[in-house]
Amino acid sequence: MRQSLAQFETAFREEAAESVQRREQLRHHAVNRSRARRVERVQKAGTMRFIGLCLAILATTVIVTLVMFQALAMLAG
Repeated sequence: MRQSLAQFETAFREEAAESVQRREQLRHHAVNRSRARRVERVQKAGTMRFIGLCLAILATTVIVTLVMFQALAMLAG
């Protein structure tokens, strides 16, 4: 009886230690997933901002060129 009680106690301690280790591992995985999602979100937002900036520069260039040629045509004509 004492031996099986000692075995139960030992098994309980081992299982408790494994449970703590498993919780820590799950927490680390959750933190890593959260960090990866945040990095991906920031990178995606940065890419969208860069595309918006390029489009704004391109639109400005086209508009200024058209206005310049129209003004030149009015002066020459």
